[in-house]
Amino acid sequence: MISPQKWDEFKNSGLLWFINQTLHLFGWAIVVEIDNNTNEIINVYPARVKFRGFDEKSNTEGYIKLSEYLEDNIKQLTKEAKE
Repeated sequence: MISPQKWDEFKNSGLLWFINQTLHLFGWAIVVEIDNNTNEIINVYPARVKFRGFDEKSNTEGYIKLSEYLEDNIKQLTKEAKE
């Protein structure tokens, strides 16, 4: 099954933060550019970065978003894994 999704859904789920934590280990990140006026995503691309990790506030928000995503989707994820 392949079901295309929007970047904002991926970002809002906490998955972008989670993946970027791993990518930071290798000096990479997925960058999301957002239009300041419309708050819409205008570009997404991989980039080399010097920084490693996120600040405490970003980590706390990321863990909350990812936990909520899992809570809301665990039944479907389990069903798909078993199919």
